[in-house]
Amino acid sequence: MEKAIKTTAILTGKTELQPDIFSFWFKNSDLETSIANTAVPGQFVMVYLKDKSKVLPRPISICEVDKKNGLFRLIFRIMGEGTKELSKMEVGEYIEILGPLGNGFLLPQKEEQYLIVGGGIGIFPLLELVKQLHGTKQIVLGYRNKDTFLVEEFQKYGQVQIATDDGSLGTQGTVIDALKNDTMSYQMIFACGPLPMLKGVKQIAKKYNIPAQISMEERMACGIGACLGCVCKSTELDPHSNVYNKRVCKDGPVFFADAIEF
Repeated sequence: MEKAIKTTAILTGKTELQPDIFSFWFKNSDLETSIANTAVPGQFVMVYLKDKSKVLPRPISICEVDKKNGLFRLIFRIMGEGTKELSKMEVGEYIEILGPLGNGFLLPQKEEQYLIVGGGIGIFPLLELVKQLHGTKQIVLGYRNKDTFLVEEFQKYGQVQIATDDGSLGTQGTVIDALKNDTMSYQMIFACGPLPMLKGVKQIAKKYNIPAQISMEERMACGIGACLGCVCKSTELDPHSNVYNKRVCKDGPVFFADAIEF
């Protein structure tokens, strides 16, 4: 992966997708080392808030990039005071960002059939993935209710199926429920979402002997692997800590499913 840089970025576009979900487009000045030109699908950035009483930066997945114009897109849901402050930024304002960070998805070179599964805020980092993934794509997205987001953008790149917790749109239940009648004729599965969803994806992948890449969602403090605050259990010994775990920010956030112990 490309080396992360700490840069000052300007907010060039802002859209409120829902009352608590915001889409921001940023640009940093040096196009050759810009986050847009170096990021791969699945990576994230650490955003430093202007309120210095909030010491820790906030990790946010990169949703989309526009290499031609040096732009990168972050979508986030207001989860606390930090993201609430961030949501108040206006176009033309600057902010410090460190990135791109972590290991993203490994994109197969063959044009085959792929399954992409996203749930909740885990949907955001999958958009750039489906843009860059060549082949036939079945995309399954899970929402709380009919108040969806990004569906039309995903539909540009593949067949989209929707699941909602309350059944107000698509299949009632989770994305795992929506996959019950799927024939699973895929060469690889890509997934990002809450832990129960990822557990279900791993079980499906194992049952049908399909390799799966999963992006983990964990709270992060440093974003560079130093604090060990975002470890998850792994099936192999980690040479950094000498125990069976992985640092989600440094070793991930994307892992092959069989490398993670749920």
